Amino acid sequence: MSSTILPVLGYALGDASGEMAAGEAKNPFLVALGERVRALRARRGMTRKALSAAADVSERHLANLEYGVGNASILILLQVAAALQCSLAELIGDVTTSSPEWLLLRELLEKRDEETLRRVRIAVGDLLGMGNQGNPGPATKRTRIALIGLRGAGKSTLGQMLADDLGYPFVELSREIEQFAGCSVGEIQGLYGQSAYRRYERRALEEAIQIYPEAVIATPGGIVSDAATFNQLLTHCTTIWLQAQAEDHLQRVAAQGDMRPMAASKEALEDLKGILAGRAAFYSKAEYRLDTSAQPLAETFERLRAIAREIMAHA
Repeated sequence: MSSTILPVLGYALGDASGEMAAGEAKNPFLVALGERVRALRARRGMTRKALSAAADVSERHLANLEYGVGNASILILLQVAAALQCSLAELIGDVTTSSPEWLLLRELLEKRDEETLRRVRIAVGDLLGMGNQGNPGPATKRTRIALIGLRGAGKSTLGQMLADDLGYPFVELSREIEQFAGCSVGEIQGLYGQSAYRRYERRALEEAIQIYPEAVIATPGGIVSDAATFNQLLTHCTTIWLQAQAEDHLQRVAAQGDMRPMAASKEALEDLKGILAGRAAFYSKAEYRLDTSAQPLAETFERLRAIAREIMAHA
């Protein structure tokens, strides 16, 4: 991209050159961005002139960027990152680029396959004292069974049946969240937003783990949306992904009289398929999976019961 068009695409603060108006306070993010550009340039041993040539960005615009008075477009930042031979994440300050150790870890893990990354995650969890996330022990992990999956997969129905069969407490995490908040899940999200809901969700899970060494836990469908909460779940529970056809999910949810978050959509089935596609990679981290669309309820429960017996055999 020619540097002659940078005033149009590259900078939004101040005048077209990207300079700030006199007396205008510098944005802290832009100041920090400029500091990182200077540090990366120094690490690479590049002069500003050399970086200007490599990135096809004028020295004046680079100076504005480095001193926190230029609000560069994403395309310009990509050019600068490429010239500095770093990722865009490093340029904008991603935490995984904040120290040499983070950078070395990123380099080791880049382009690894999912199975390798899973083994690394388990090993790191063990190293940090978070419990064994992939092998049979400890016993409490094997006697605390968590059902994950989208709403309508059968977590509540099958979870209660399994808890009764095992003689374990049944914990429906959505109900625990409502008790903490003193209002319904819909009200939590409507009044306080997703961030507050996720905090209640994590608190409810942590308390369930603390109270129940033996339990069957039905989790909300979106529990995989928060990495820290999902890590807690994988660490302290044996997880089973209850899968179903999208049509079955929708039919079951509608039968319960609950269409969120699809109520306002005329394309509810497509919306649900999109949600499932976005979460499937996380649900697949479960140790076991069970298709609840493949057979009637009684037969599905017998298959779940068999999985539970296998889990108990390793407790």
